[in-house]
Amino acid sequence: MRIEPAERYEIRSANRSDMTRCGEILNDWIDETPWMPRVHSHQDVVRYHTDFVHENRDVLVAERDDNEVCGFAATSSDAVVTGFYLAPEARQRGLGLQLLNHIKQAYPSGLSLWTFVANTGARKFYEREGFSEQRRTNGDNEENLPDILYCWQSEGAAA
Repeated sequence: MRIEPAERYEIRSANRSDMTRCGEILNDWIDETPWMPRVHSHQDVVRYHTDFVHENRDVLVAERDDNEVCGFAATSSDAVVTGFYLAPEARQRGLGLQLLNHIKQAYPSGLSLWTFVANTGARKFYEREGFSEQRRTNGDNEENLPDILYCWQSEGAAA
């Protein structure tokens, strides 16, 4: 079932000061996800987003009217979504779809991303939004968790 946005968010390019909040959103997700191991400290996650992600990725943030960043997406120059996370209070409200549509518009020739096999909610979301499974691994990542490579190609893009 597609959820239409309950409220509108401004989707904009992230600035360096947003990156602490992006790291916090990821930390919150890790902390609340029982199957997800913590392989980096909270401080290291925030530092990584501030120092590396901001400098090396195209980062979009979703901001509410009260200027609170509630989600972010990071994409590499080769159209790989390397991070896509929402704050708990922003989930199931249509924000993920808004954010994903912005990314699709920015990369109309196609996108790819990895998600964990155990992340059934994300898998259903990506499949519903036109991503198809390309391959799986048994844990070729620092978390050592099985994962799936998904790809999306717009209907107008050449196959």
